[in-house]
Amino acid sequence: MPIYEYIAEDPKEGCRICVRGFELRRPVSRPPLEKCPLCRKPVKKVISRVNTPKISKPLSVSDAKSAGFTVLEKRDTGVYEKL
Repeated sequence: MPIYEYIAEDPKEGCRICVRGFELRRPVSRPPLEKCPLCRKPVKKVISRVNTPKISKPLSVSDAKSAGFTVLEKRDTGVYEKL
């Protein structure tokens, strides 16, 4: 289930939870919340940042080995050799 973020539409009217914003796990099939579950004031869904890995350079063989990966090199059709 994805995590959605919500915040009060009017910061002066919301409760302490929806004024700061809150996260909620909901199934994709359910419609977005329209009211705060605590104070029942209107809330809006916030578009949150996406967490993506940042790779600045391709991993070398030694980097991959130190990270715990097994490095294989293709030698022939269907034959791989462990480096």
